[in-house]
Amino acid sequence: MTWQTLVSAEQVADRLGDPRLLVFDCRYELARPEAGREAYLRGHLVGAIHADLHHDLAGPTSPTSGRHPLPDPQVFAARLRRWGVDDDSLLLAYDDATSMWASRFWWMTAKWLGHRHVAVMDGGMHRWLQLGLPMTTDPAPLRPTGDFAARPDAGAFVDADTTQAAALDPQRRVLDARAAERYRGEVEPIDPVAGHVPGALNHPSSGVVAADGRLLPPAELARAFAQSLGPVSAADTITMCGSGVTACHLLLAMEHAGLPGARLYPGSWSEWSRNPARPVARGR
Repeated sequence: MTWQTLVSAEQVADRLGDPRLLVFDCRYELARPEAGREAYLRGHLVGAIHADLHHDLAGPTSPTSGRHPLPDPQVFAARLRRWGVDDDSLLLAYDDATSMWASRFWWMTAKWLGHRHVAVMDGGMHRWLQLGLPMTTDPAPLRPTGDFAARPDAGAFVDADTTQAAALDPQRRVLDARAAERYRGEVEPIDPVAGHVPGALNHPSSGVVAADGRLLPPAELARAFAQSLGPVSAADTITMCGSGVTACHLLLAMEHAGLPGARLYPGSWSEWSRNPARPVARGR
């Protein structure tokens, strides 16, 4: 079995106990950041390590950064090694259901730092509990420091200027993963300005999952992305969102649909909207 992109809860259950497997619980709530840790303490997959979005999967913020900037790649790689990650480890990320938070871990480890064996558990904890699979409150066992050698890919992400140019270029695409009402600028519950990058197209990440939280079948995803991409290739596409998290969810869905190669704008709208010199579009 290829341990990349998505694996089912049943496949994970079959691999629990494999010494190569490291499981990461990425549950998180934007409105209540401590909720993910609290949920982990109430119960998690056997052996799971809690990977917190704010503390583990993001770097320090600044007056000009987005809400969840990327950490220094070597700092994050060292953290992975402290967790016991080796080059040949099988890494699994999961969250509550839709894989939105787990996709950030997947993108950072697989697409940015170059680990070859990283997957997301499709349907997350919701699917795991639905199947009646085992949980524990025991902490993750301590592992020896790992030997993972990160190979950061600076081309995996882009900055605001590159995003602005791509959004206005008919040969490229910028897909905004936020909810439609936020993209249109009708509401903005978090960031200082409502609206979107001029020329960016809305492709809400909520549309890539079925009612049970699992990603839609590849063919269905491919059809939906074809409507947003038109003749543009995935390699000429940038994804963004509020702070660079749900944009990773789009990247996971594109990979699942057989459309690899798109890049992330990590700062996303939370970075863009802090600069009053940046243009803002509203409406469709």
